[in-house]
Amino acid sequence: MSSPKFRDLPLASKFLIIIEFILLSVALPSTLYLNDSISFISFTPITDNHLFVYILVFALLNQLSSLAIGLYNSKLRVNFRGVFRRQLMCVAVAFSILTIINPFYGEYALPIEVLAFASLVSFILINSFRYFTFQIDFFGLNKRVILVLGAGERAAIIEKRMRRDVDRQDFSVHGYIILDCDSEEGIKNETRINLDGSLVNYALEHSIDEIVVACDDRRNNLSMDDLFACKIRGIEITEMLDFIEREKGQIAVNLIYPSWVIYSNGFASVNYLRNTLDWIFNAIMAVVLFIFTWPVMLITIILMKLDEGLSAPVFYLQERVGADGEPFNIVKFRSMRLDAEKFGAQMASEDDPRITKIGNYLRKYRIDELPQIYNVICGHMGFVGPRPERPEFVQKLIKNTPYYNERHNVKPGLTGWAQLNYPYGATEADSLEKLKYDLYYIKHRSFLLDLLILVRTVEVVLFGKGR
Repeated sequence: MSSPKFRDLPLASKFLIIIEFILLSVALPSTLYLNDSISFISFTPITDNHLFVYILVFALLNQLSSLAIGLYNSKLRVNFRGVFRRQLMCVAVAFSILTIINPFYGEYALPIEVLAFASLVSFILINSFRYFTFQIDFFGLNKRVILVLGAGERAAIIEKRMRRDVDRQDFSVHGYIILDCDSEEGIKNETRINLDGSLVNYALEHSIDEIVVACDDRRNNLSMDDLFACKIRGIEITEMLDFIEREKGQIAVNLIYPSWVIYSNGFASVNYLRNTLDWIFNAIMAVVLFIFTWPVMLITIILMKLDEGLSAPVFYLQERVGADGEPFNIVKFRSMRLDAEKFGAQMASEDDPRITKIGNYLRKYRIDELPQIYNVICGHMGFVGPRPERPEFVQKLIKNTPYYNERHNVKPGLTGWAQLNYPYGATEADSLEKLKYDLYYIKHRSFLLDLLILVRTVEVVLFGKGR
């Protein structure tokens, strides 16, 4: 399976992107037409070719801002007020970028007032459409009807971990077929089906689009003939691991068996040319980031000195485990008290009392991570990858968590797929959940996925999500 592409998005998400692109493309010409009608602002008329370029840039910048702020996240869990707030920020960001590139159009540059009014029109159009989608449950369109083969512990993952509407926005569960091998600790609340006749006849009769194989024990419990008959009649057959990977964007570590890893696509081998190009790209990005953020770091240093005294250390070096298990010292702004580890190494918690007053803000908005630019330039880390953990925790997690050591097959990163998809976590159970996302990233690792993670990290930083 390749990294996420437009064709892999849910149909409703594709509709959302396309319709909003059309609305954004209408906003600028509508503004120009209105201005021509009332002669509010006078400027040099632009040609059709220049207008087309303006419309394209205007629409794409707004949609890129929407992507960065999480408005195209298919599992965005906010009400309309939250969408309104994000859309306001999106328009502000897009307008700021437009004002920067506008002078490059030379004599055909549009007045700032026109761009501002066009941004207001786009804001009204998009929010009206979003409100409409909330009212008619737009994201419930075109759901696939799935039939789960099994009603035991494996099948119960769908009932327990994918029970919310937002988790099932792309499918609906018709029911769970009971098999002899099923554990009693299985499906409790959803429809259990005792199948007496043929699987293929039942699937065709109830218009099943996909069968998810989720039995606890496959030996002598699966009829390959029935599955084959369903397959050739156009019913998709999906293994439970692949289903979770597709719908949740994670790999269910507790369900993995060796043959699945061996025959599954992804998990590419080491490519030295790619690693070299990755380092060059990351180093350039680190220098650019430093140029933009050094004032923030300087202000941080001044505030820390004012709060804790001139002799208080600003930076904090901590040993972490990098690629291939090699240790390195990570550099961070110190966000905890000097005596934070007087009782030994401890995982940080969300409301950790050891965190200083300024440290709370540093951690919430990721400012404490900025000195890691040095680690990126040195090649210890990249911008995207699994977050590096301390050796004391790694040894324990490798022992207690299956496949945990596989996350060290790539360089750690400042941000990652797990940070986008999982909230703050400080327990072994949280580490297991994040590992599911880390393995998904390692399997699907690509430049486009890295770029998507970087863009969406803007949402994490602005809204203080995850860690």
